[in-house]
Amino acid sequence: MGGTLGENAPLKYKVRVGAYAYAIEINDDHSVVIDGQQYQVDFRAVSGQDLYSILIGGHSHAAYVEQDNSEWMVLHQGNLHTVHVEDERSQLLKKWSTDATVSPTGEFNLTAPMPGLVVSVPVSEGQRVSRGDVLVILESMKMQNELKASHDSLVKRVNVKVDDSVEQKQIMVILE
Repeated sequence: MGGTLGENAPLKYKVRVGAYAYAIEINDDHSVVIDGQQYQVDFRAVSGQDLYSILIGGHSHAAYVEQDNSEWMVLHQGNLHTVHVEDERSQLLKKWSTDATVSPTGEFNLTAPMPGLVVSVPVSEGQRVSRGDVLVILESMKMQNELKASHDSLVKRVNVKVDDSVEQKQIMVILE
């Protein structure tokens, strides 16, 4: 989650710990905003292990942190917490994939969530797909994004091919 940040925009995350959700913004290596409140922090790995020393507002904490698939396991003061972290880019992709349009005929239009380059189109017209199947892999901002079927359906039309440049909201695949 950390690393040295350049003069880029702040990194924004939605973090869920049990029933609690937090909006976290990392401004630089020593400044973090949690739910609108700014904190000065120092976060360091100890001896190259999964043990971290965290100094927040003059209070010292130690925690074991380990990634487990899309979640983080954090052991702090004898309590094990499952932490789900979603970066701003992932939040936008999720929003855009749920914002894909359904036409009056019941067709589902998979639109490009952002401008990018089509890397792969692993489906073809007439193919049956299941919810979660990858329809298009789109490269944007040097990251490859798998755009998946939202429901079981039939691929009615594929409007893109590998190496096509697409604009945001351009219809790439139509499902019925």
